[in-house]
Amino acid sequence: MIDRIQLLRNVGQFDNVSPPQQTALTPFSLIYGENGRGKTTIAAILRSLAINDPVLVQERQRLGSAHPPHVVIGHARGQSVFQNSAWAQPLSNIAIFDDAFVSANVCSGIEVQSAHRQGLHELILGAQGVALNSALQGHVQRIEEHNAALRDLAEAIPANARGPYRVDAFCALEADGDIDAKIQDAERRLAAARSADAIRQRPGFQDFSLPDFDIAAIDEVLGRGLPELEAEAAERVRTHLAKLGRGGEAWVSEGVPRIDAVSAEADEEICPFCAQDLAGSDLIEHYRAYFSQAYEDLKAVIRQTGISVRDAHGGDIPSAFERDIRTAVQAHEFWKDFAELPQVDIDTAAIARDWNAAREAVLGQLRAKAAAPLEHMALTPETRQAIIDHRERIEEVAALSARLIAANGQLDIVKEQAQADDLAALTDDLAKLKAQEARFDQAVSPHCDAYLAEKAAKAATEALRTQARAALDQYREQIFPAYETTINDYLRRFAASFRLGEVQSVNTRSGSSASYCVVINQQNVNVSADTGPSFRNTLSAGDRNTLALAFFFASLEQDPDLADKIVVIDDPMTSLDEHRTLRTREEILAMSQRVRQVIVLSHSKPFLCRLWEQADRNTSTALRINRIAVGSELTVWDVRNDSVSEHDKRHELVRGYLVAADPAKEREVAVALRPILEAFMRVAYPAFFPPGTLLGPFIGQCEQRVGANDQILSTADITELRALLAYANQFHHDTNPAWQTAAINDAELIDFAERTLLFASRR
Repeated sequence: MIDRIQLLRNVGQFDNVSPPQQTALTPFSLIYGENGRGKTTIAAILRSLAINDPVLVQERQRLGSAHPPHVVIGHARGQSVFQNSAWAQPLSNIAIFDDAFVSANVCSGIEVQSAHRQGLHELILGAQGVALNSALQGHVQRIEEHNAALRDLAEAIPANARGPYRVDAFCALEADGDIDAKIQDAERRLAAARSADAIRQRPGFQDFSLPDFDIAAIDEVLGRGLPELEAEAAERVRTHLAKLGRGGEAWVSEGVPRIDAVSAEADEEICPFCAQDLAGSDLIEHYRAYFSQAYEDLKAVIRQTGISVRDAHGGDIPSAFERDIRTAVQAHEFWKDFAELPQVDIDTAAIARDWNAAREAVLGQLRAKAAAPLEHMALTPETRQAIIDHRERIEEVAALSARLIAANGQLDIVKEQAQADDLAALTDDLAKLKAQEARFDQAVSPHCDAYLAEKAAKAATEALRTQARAALDQYREQIFPAYETTINDYLRRFAASFRLGEVQSVNTRSGSSASYCVVINQQNVNVSADTGPSFRNTLSAGDRNTLALAFFFASLEQDPDLADKIVVIDDPMTSLDEHRTLRTREEILAMSQRVRQVIVLSHSKPFLCRLWEQADRNTSTALRINRIAVGSELTVWDVRNDSVSEHDKRHELVRGYLVAADPAKEREVAVALRPILEAFMRVAYPAFFPPGTLLGPFIGQCEQRVGANDQILSTADITELRALLAYANQFHHDTNPAWQTAAINDAELIDFAERTLLFASRR
């Protein structure tokens, strides 16, 4: 409960007001003030205290004040101090009905806008529902924050890395250990599709090889001789030939066939060189055997073997091999962009060196054999090693050729794919693979991880939002029908000619709001319609204020903490007729029995006085806001003085004088006698003494009716009334111009005062 307004400084009409102890508030407190004196300021201060909104106080800083507002409110929990633009201790259990309540929850003038329906939605929900709705809106707001964070995190991910993917799909890509191979394959297929015509016309790899040396055949030729030639004879020939020196054997072998030619005309065989008779030389026969046809055949074999070696390993053969290698290299260069190929890793210079060394070594030995056909020879270890080295090159070349030939199967597939593949699809596939690779790049992956973490957080918040919405919807299903029943009950009590219908909660883009219609003559009226019957043209100002009061009281009914509420009501009777004003007083008094405290502020003395008369004096306080030289002040209000009518005041004045004479009031007492008599006649004889009637003509009318069936006063009463009037007229301005100086006798005044009170108390 608010105990006291202790300080109002630099706010509204209050310059520096510290109300006295007598202004302490009680469970039922009335505050009277004329318009413009500060009632709305007090209501705004209490609203600021309730919702902890400093602006409501700051915007009411006293005009011309050099210092900010300073307010101190005492209550059961201590003090709430507003200083330095903030409340030290807000007080949330205050419910306030004022213009701000109407503007926030009902209407602005004659308009019901979306903001009003949103405010009404919270009003209907109450503290529990507002907490549920606040939780929901908190999740919604958090989701918006997630969305903003996701936008920022998405922008941090390089667009060129994402390729054709949107951010969500890009970040969701999974790592692939074979991504490099897949990218390479995709690049090759794309390159093949772009070069489909060239691929179709391009052949694959051709076989190539190095020729080998037949060591066994060469060894056989080198070791061949003439077995029919006797060894001794052959030895004599070789010994002789050795004496002839280099080329001697060839010289002799060419000379032996010439014996027959030079001896044709001689009687005996003669030497082609010296023409001497050869009959006595047994060496000639050895020569003939040595250089026989078999010998010629042997030389021919040696020569042919050398030619074969030369033809197989010399001439254009090395050049042809070089061309084969170049062709393979060129084919490899073309096809490497389209298929996985073995490397053409071969040292042709080294091959040429080893090949040439083997060839020259073999040919050298064959030439030596040709020079000495009958000499038994064999391949030297050096020649054999050269052939072995060459054979290693042969194997190397054969292996490379086999690998390239094996790749022709892949090239056939490439050709088929190049003809069938969709260039656009391949381009897209490659872009996706590169994006998948970029997804896990060190410069990109942290951004994606942050994005996915934020997305997961958003999903968690969305789950909480769904739960909160379900809880709120369940609560709405219970509270809105009950609220509609309650508010219509209050409208019935206020004797309103309308009811509310279809009170329900709706979800809009800007948040939840309350939807309802006004039911008049069983017809639903759309409160927000622009044309036809609507809120603006079917409800009077009194109706709108009645609706606002009904909203307010109905919301209090739904509050589970009603017993602890401090209810503040500012001018609730605006535009209300007499009956609704009466009902408003009754509802305020009834509510005061159910809440912690009721504070009513008004500019209407009659309204507050009627409340005071009906209230429990032991729990009631009345204050008023007075005008002073520098603004307003808060003081105690003597309600009784403003509640008693002038007639009652005159009776009290006269009775008081009869108890104890007061010379200062005797003329005032004398003046009061005639109005007392007139007031009595209006009540006792309203049919004969209507407003505006004077006592003189009334007495004349009474005299005319004496003894008749419609007699008004008896003769004795008429006589007494005439005497009383004659005395009272001495002190009335319209019957005695000198009424202010007419002499007064105390005994006489007492007599006529007693007689007047006695006459006015007649039954």
